[in-house]
Amino acid sequence: MKRFQKALVVLVISALVFLGLGFSTQNVQAFSMEKLMSYWGYPTFSIASVVVDKSVTIQTHNLPANDTFDVTMGPMGTKGVNGVKVDVVDSGSGGTKTYTFDIPSSLAGSYQISIRMQSPSSGYYAYNWFYNDTTASVTQPPSATTPPPGYSGYPVFKVLSVVADDNVTIQTSNLPPNDTFKVTMGPMGTKGIGGTLVDEVDSGSGGTKTYTFDIPSALDGSYKISIRMESPTSGYYAYNWFYNNTTGSATQPPATSTPATPAPTATPAPTQPPGYTGYPTISILAVARDTSVKVQAYNLPPNDNFVVTMGPMGTQGIGGIKVDTIDTGSGGSKQYTFSIPDALKGSYKISIRMQSPTSGYFAYNWFYNNNAGTP
Repeated sequence: MKRFQKALVVLVISALVFLGLGFSTQNVQAFSMEKLMSYWGYPTFSIASVVVDKSVTIQTHNLPANDTFDVTMGPMGTKGVNGVKVDVVDSGSGGTKTYTFDIPSSLAGSYQISIRMQSPSSGYYAYNWFYNDTTASVTQPPSATTPPPGYSGYPVFKVLSVVADDNVTIQTSNLPPNDTFKVTMGPMGTKGIGGTLVDEVDSGSGGTKTYTFDIPSALDGSYKISIRMESPTSGYYAYNWFYNNTTGSATQPPATSTPATPAPTATPAPTQPPGYTGYPTISILAVARDTSVKVQAYNLPPNDNFVVTMGPMGTQGIGGIKVDTIDTGSGGSKQYTFSIPDALKGSYKISIRMQSPTSGYFAYNWFYNNNAGTP
């Protein structure tokens, strides 16, 4: 028999991942430093409405000003990468804007569609997806949520244990209270989007909880499985993945078990400093080709140490070359310059990561290995 359990346990944070449906990162390639320094964060967008096989209307959030974005659509799971180009938009004054784009004929009849906005000049981008039906404005949660009173941050969860082809036990952290989450599982790489619905849970008082969910028979025999919790009402969600092998009482499989594809969310249990909320992020300020990269860190937790690594594009810096260790001191916003390791010289794009081995907080980004700005 497959089992379902609940208990209270200690919290874990996997950062970044995962803040609204249109997660995005940022990069600079010979982009105006004046524009960059006046802009903070990254763009996202939410789905406002859909006319089946005809058009989709989106609402942007925190668009950088005076930038141009290519808009592409593609099959679900592609994030719009190399999709059909449907428009080019000028961000103008930036911030919050509404756009309507035609759905290309090649995607007519699709159940779900990925959509992407990406600037070929600044490197900023955002992506999302939508159901290709007229109810998308209801069923697709917005990227920007309205937090319940007293709630801040976002929910995350880690994998505690697995019984192969039977069930998986997870531990949540910072669940919003009085919310309902649909739990789906799907193939690795899907983030659980469009997966098999395995349960629906009431968050109750929120916070830290333990749940056990049955692995659907359609995924029996899978090597890795994506799992997702998403609220159709508030828009909050979290996702993770696990190896489909019996682990007993264990944490998310360590990166060392598969060096080629290390676990992106396997982080140590965090110790949240008093008064600290959110998570750290980093942006790229300047690059000296094959020599160094200058970054701006935001919302660093205080009194923490971060290991800085660089690796090939697409690795998120996981398992990369260690280039420095930094002490965050008072935390907040700080600038750092790191040397590009010899092994990555000549690379077109490079991933960079800052991760704390003690608190578990991390942030990552990437940059073109071209001269840009003033290092």
